Amino acid sequence: MFIELLSNYGLFLLKTLTVVISIVLILSFIMSAKNNKTEGDIAIKNLNKEFSLLEENIKKNLLGKSEFKKFVKLRKKNKKTYDKKLFILDFKGNIKASEIVSLRREISGIILSYQESDEVLLRLENSGGTVHEHGLAAAQLKRLKDKNIPLTICVDKVAASGGYMMACVANKIIASPFAIIGSIGVLAQVPNFNKLLKNKGIDFEQHTAGNYKRTVTMFGENTDKDREKLGEQLQDIHVLFKDFITTNRKNIDIEKVATGEYWYGPKALELNLIDSIMTSDEYILSMTNEFEIFHIQYKKLQTLSDKISKISSSASSKLFNVLEQKNHDKNIFK
Repeated sequence: MFIELLSNYGLFLLKTLTVVISIVLILSFIMSAKNNKTEGDIAIKNLNKEFSLLEENIKKNLLGKSEFKKFVKLRKKNKKTYDKKLFILDFKGNIKASEIVSLRREISGIILSYQESDEVLLRLENSGGTVHEHGLAAAQLKRLKDKNIPLTICVDKVAASGGYMMACVANKIIASPFAIIGSIGVLAQVPNFNKLLKNKGIDFEQHTAGNYKRTVTMFGENTDKDREKLGEQLQDIHVLFKDFITTNRKNIDIEKVATGEYWYGPKALELNLIDSIMTSDEYILSMTNEFEIFHIQYKKLQTLSDKISKISSSASSKLFNVLEQKNHDKNIFK
């Protein structure tokens, strides 16, 4: 009896899910037909208002009614007007620096709306990755510098390797005490299965035109000549990396810091890799008296498949949880 009831309930939820997906399908088709001219939009949040509400909520709970009324009245009387804006961006990196898609649009929006005395703050968290992807991310930030727009980069956790390549573009780099900074080096590591393939009697063939179209390979037999050429390529990239850093940070001893090592905040400050030690939250709060602060985020519009997948995943998860709970209850109360 219980199993039958459980089965019927599951079927009911699945039917409901089908109806919901059908409705979303129709609505999404209608909306996409109206908004097919854009891939996404810029979301803007006023952080001064957010901080103000936070303070107000705390005061409301700490002060008596009369004192709180005085606080609100005084705040309205002394309401600030701002001549300067601080735009805050976030970049959380991965190996391919995938957030470049959003970063380039956010920067374009700032350049188009920038007024004299405005500034930009980028909260950066990036452990590095592919050279060309992170080089492009750094070049996007350099667009701000080329327009003489002051750029500060705050590193709360890590800016290493390609992450530091991005950070060094800034006019000012701020890092928290235990943030990881540096790792100015180049790495290539490739597993090789050639011996395993030979033991299994599997031949591997690779045909190229050009002596160095491929150097070190995963499946072929690597030679000392291949390894030597890869080493030369890595050295060339390392030279480019060092030159880029010295171009953007003049007061740095590049040979001392470009060893592939990383350092925490205080040592990074001593080596001139950063300019001061502070968390991004501390820095932002310090700017609230002078700047109207806006958080800028490019949000890509969800496709129809994204919406359906999200709804399906959510509904399936709920159904699974219900069935699991029912089964758990049955085991307890049998």
